[in-house]
Amino acid sequence: MKVSIVTPSFNQGRFIERTLQSVAGQRGAEIEHLIFDGGSTDETVEILKCFSPPVRWVSEKDKGQSEAVNKGIRAAEGQIIGWLNSDDIFYPDAIARVVKFFDANPEIDVVYGMADHINLDDHVFELYPTEAWDFERLKETCFICQPALFFRRRVIEKHGLLDESLNYCMDYEYWLRLGKAGTRFAYIPEKLAGSRLYVENKTMSARVQVHREINDMLKKMFGRVPDRWLFNYAHVVMERRTSRDKHPYWFRCGLLFWSLWAALRWNGKISAEYRNALLHWCGGFVKKQFKKEAVKL
Repeated sequence: MKVSIVTPSFNQGRFIERTLQSVAGQRGAEIEHLIFDGGSTDETVEILKCFSPPVRWVSEKDKGQSEAVNKGIRAAEGQIIGWLNSDDIFYPDAIARVVKFFDANPEIDVVYGMADHINLDDHVFELYPTEAWDFERLKETCFICQPALFFRRRVIEKHGLLDESLNYCMDYEYWLRLGKAGTRFAYIPEKLAGSRLYVENKTMSARVQVHREINDMLKKMFGRVPDRWLFNYAHVVMERRTSRDKHPYWFRCGLLFWSLWAALRWNGKISAEYRNALLHWCGGFVKKQFKKEAVKL
């Protein structure tokens, strides 16, 4: 069985060699690694030229990550396809475990496993919160770590490519699109990848935009945005505006305001469940504040 690994890249020269090495060290299948670089101006191209064993790569201007991944998928020859960003890594034997699972379960379309968040030096600092497959739960939270997911070619043939209009949540949208269509997912409770999380990466540096795009996508796909994502949006907005530790009262007031604003913005109304949850949350905060004041007195 041939496995194709697609890596979108742009100015990730400080990480990409570790990404390449993590793929080159895999076993258990015939593996092709395709890198579609968006015209990097750092050391990325020189690393790609010199890397051994050689990899297939292209460096040219593109419209962003989604287009780069789609280019790679179109060029891929494998029956199994994985997507590994140029700052993430596979763990040893990840592909061998995935191929073994696919061989034993021909009815499964998509396989994903556990993962870690890693820092700039590849050190693990927390477990990525993955969960067993549950489509309804996936609407509430993205529990799939993108570099730890692999799919059969037939998934692309049936459901198409990534949505290139999305800049941040193209992977989450794709998992939801597949789940909505009845695609068969399976979870391997083994660590397969390290997802790098640091201040400058795209998701961390633009959290408000990320959550806005997620909410727009969910509204388009399902007609409404789950309450949890509305609250998450409010939370990242307030984190940009004030300190939760230094100004807890104003942080909570702002959180309430933006939670209500988000519900009206995306759903056009405040559901009874959301209203009750916010009232319960507010009541708990008020009681906590009274207790603090009582202690002072």
